[in-house]
Amino acid sequence: MTQMTKIYIILGTRPEAIKLAPVIQAFRNDVDCESRVILTGQHREMVEQVMGLFDLNADDDLEIMQAKQSLSDITCRSLQGLEHLLVKEKPDLVLVQGDTTTAFAAALAAFYHQIPVGHVEAGLRTDDLWNPYPEEANRRLISQITQLHFAPTPLAVENLKKSGVLGEIHLTGNTVIDALLNVAADKPTCNVSGLVWDDYRVLLATVHRRENWGEPLKDIAEGFLQILEKFTDTALLLPLHRNPTVREPLQAMLGEHPRVFLTEPLDYGELVGAIARCHLLLTDSGGLQEEAPSLGKPVLVLRETTERPEAVSAGTAKLVGTAPQKIFTAAAELLSNEDAYNTMANAINPFGDGQASARILQIVKDFLARA
Repeated sequence: MTQMTKIYIILGTRPEAIKLAPVIQAFRNDVDCESRVILTGQHREMVEQVMGLFDLNADDDLEIMQAKQSLSDITCRSLQGLEHLLVKEKPDLVLVQGDTTTAFAAALAAFYHQIPVGHVEAGLRTDDLWNPYPEEANRRLISQITQLHFAPTPLAVENLKKSGVLGEIHLTGNTVIDALLNVAADKPTCNVSGLVWDDYRVLLATVHRRENWGEPLKDIAEGFLQILEKFTDTALLLPLHRNPTVREPLQAMLGEHPRVFLTEPLDYGELVGAIARCHLLLTDSGGLQEEAPSLGKPVLVLRETTERPEAVSAGTAKLVGTAPQKIFTAAAELLSNEDAYNTMANAINPFGDGQASARILQIVKDFLARA
């Protein structure tokens, strides 16, 4: 490369911040690249926590977050906010991550200005446009305007080929493993008021997906209560999403139980500490399906579909849906059957080796050198 190249890395949510943190570090440590980090502000405090943990700062913040913002609000304000930045300093490449509305809007903004897009964690699919919503549509739309697809697994590579995408496809591993191993090396703690970790087998749960709002959320909570009733040596740690649509039903159904610990969202260091100390995870999150196996923890996925079937195939995760009886039955097997638990806990994580960010950096440099 004969001159300094300008890379924009655009993010808006906590999962993006976690998975892009090691990528940002790789680009900022490279003497050939000038990188700028742009926050849309889709999330606020949770992103700031992650940036602080990795000792990173944003160069620009669009500050789009508003109370009760819709998907249209996020998309339109992100496009408008990015407009002047892309016009002012047309970067050589824009990097986005995953399947958020921020990622979609940022990729579209770059496309409108004929700037190449690199898509981190490309190729995930459920083949159900409405599940998860809107993520499945977001990632498919991003794929069609991306020049560099950074696929985390061989299955993601195959998905991209089947989609007929036009950009280059590269198998890199998932950057979340880079981030997780970085943080886990410091052995972070997770201190929760009233919870004595050694007194219980702690079940760590997270719930937030739009498709689980309403009755599915109540069903999930009922499943948790059935587990706690049967297994009196268990406790439930449930960091609550900030959205009232999610937290209020969970507070109503679980808040009075003596072995349920409802907390505010954990910062990423605390979350890693909680994963390391918990017995198993029950989650509708995508990232936790990738992270928990690296720390030897089984995952029960509270969804009807997953864009990460590699985890199910590898035996590190099990898809259980939202019906209370199915949740109870799957958890009961792991809590009662040591062999079943150990089989999942010792399965090999299919999502990478912690070197994905270094691969992405080199692929970008090689691509721009040819441009």
